[in-house]
Amino acid sequence: MLDKSKIKKIVLAYSGGLDTSIIIPWLKENYNNPEIIAVSGDVGQGDELVGLEEKAKKTGAAKLYVLDLKEDYVDNYIIPTMKAGAIYEDYLLGTSHARPCIAKGLVEIAIKEKADAIAHGCTGKGNDQVRFELAVKHFAPDMPIIAPWREWKIKSREEEIDYAEAHNVPLKISRETNYSKDKNLWHLSHEGLDLEDIANEPQYEKDGFLEMGVSPIKAKDEPTYITLEFEKGVPVALNGKKEKPLNIILELNKIGGENGIGLIDIVENRLVGMKCRGVYETPGGTILYKAHETLETVCLDKMTLHEKQKLAITYAELVYNGQWFTPLREALAAFVDKTQEHVTGIVKLKLYKGNIIKAGIESKYSLYDESICTFGESDYNQKDAEGFINLYGLPIQVQARLNNKIK
Repeated sequence: MLDKSKIKKIVLAYSGGLDTSIIIPWLKENYNNPEIIAVSGDVGQGDELVGLEEKAKKTGAAKLYVLDLKEDYVDNYIIPTMKAGAIYEDYLLGTSHARPCIAKGLVEIAIKEKADAIAHGCTGKGNDQVRFELAVKHFAPDMPIIAPWREWKIKSREEEIDYAEAHNVPLKISRETNYSKDKNLWHLSHEGLDLEDIANEPQYEKDGFLEMGVSPIKAKDEPTYITLEFEKGVPVALNGKKEKPLNIILELNKIGGENGIGLIDIVENRLVGMKCRGVYETPGGTILYKAHETLETVCLDKMTLHEKQKLAITYAELVYNGQWFTPLREALAAFVDKTQEHVTGIVKLKLYKGNIIKAGIESKYSLYDESICTFGESDYNQKDAEGFINLYGLPIQVQARLNNKIK
């Protein structure tokens, strides 16, 4: 059991949302008034960071660190996952790979501040508690971790709002707009309220529901053509303009959002055993995955592509389950990097009302040889197929003869 009297300083993963806003006064009330150091990892939340320091201090924090993690998040978490083609049940892992990135920064501040414990606002029902805590265990294996949702008597978001109002904690939400959301430069998730009834259609056309784009119904009526250039699986240019992957993703978010790209409504299998419904907006990421996958179809040989597709499921499960900092994830990443040595070229896409339509591929490493596969005259000797089929079908032939013999 954690001796609360020895906890003098706590580093808190702080977003300024409902959970972490009330955790500051709760920790001070229930942990002998410790010093609270709030830490927010900037992974592209945008205006959610505005006024965060004032809010944190007003609710009892001694200070706030805002860590600029955007490039680290893109280069060391998003891009490796995208190159792997890792998708968890149609989900592009936007919350999943942000957590280890943030947790790493959190531990660095905890060590710098000589904190006695790290706290987070993840619920006992969710995946994020696992993702945060496994990362903390990797970087600071003996650091105590405090998870108020596993301790306090608060049972719902409505009771959280009651607590906030009783303690004069300012909130940007109301009881009517109380979706549980997570936003970063890669995606925005929506859970709760009407979405908890899986019979309900998401309110895509309702003003204010979607934040990163529009529904396909409201998207513009003309298609948008784009080109994406990759070098060794990494995006390096958009529409002919060389850019860092971070800037490419941000621009793709804008383009994709305008065209209604990247909306999914899924019931996913959480790590803790339950099914949960979520609506995700991932406009730029959806385009990036599609372009990369398209380029791989011509740059990877059959056996490598198929093995990579199988391992992508394992990679996705590791990321989803919080096992980023593990030998297996790192080994798979090394395999992926090897496969990407020749994934270089340009992909042209047409975006139209939620659809991504392939419009052309160019690569000096393309294994597609028109002179071989053409329906016209070629050097391919079609008679070679006869011997191939005879040998390929030999086991079937032998089995059939045996079956006929023993009837």
